[in-house]
Amino acid sequence: MKHLHTVDDVMTHAVVSVAQGAMVKEIVETMQRWRISALPVVSAEGRVLGVVSEADLLRKAEGTDTSHDICAGQLMTVPPLTVRRYATITGAARLMARGHLKRLPVVDDDDRLVGVVSRGDLLKIYLRSDEDIAEEVREVLMKQLIPGGGSAVVRVHVDHGLVRLTGSIPDPAMHDVLVRATRSVPGVVDVKLRAEVPA
Repeated sequence: MKHLHTVDDVMTHAVVSVAQGAMVKEIVETMQRWRISALPVVSAEGRVLGVVSEADLLRKAEGTDTSHDICAGQLMTVPPLTVRRYATITGAARLMARGHLKRLPVVDDDDRLVGVVSRGDLLKIYLRSDEDIAEEVREVLMKQLIPGGGSAVVRVHVDHGLVRLTGSIPDPAMHDVLVRATRSVPGVVDVKLRAEVPA
């Protein structure tokens, strides 16, 4: 499994959307067909203009005799909350948590829709194998240790996402640096460092 760092690494590329002029019936049928609770509303160029959700449909169309005349452009929530395809997984998770959202439209640098990321997609980082996590931790730690000289020896063991670092680190100040660097690796659940400081 490749390293998972950005939204682009975990997002769903096949995404369902509706045009600004889509009517209520079409929106509801699309939601039911794909079993989703919200849809990006896109322009002819594919740019995300807004998002229409089941809540929007219930709130704005409920009890009106003209609901059949209401289109996505009137129902959608604007401005849309989107995430860039190269945003970090952690950043996308924070954005979702703040907005209490289950999924986010993913856009490119021109705000064109390129995918959708869900809570489940973001949780894929915890499906990484221990071997994959250990390999990336070693790469990350090597970058931290090389500038300080070659006298440090750090062994990496991963068990169900729990990383144990053991070995010998001559500079005690490096302990926190190594733990922070290890925590930055997607899929790491916790870090334990037991390293001797040579006399």
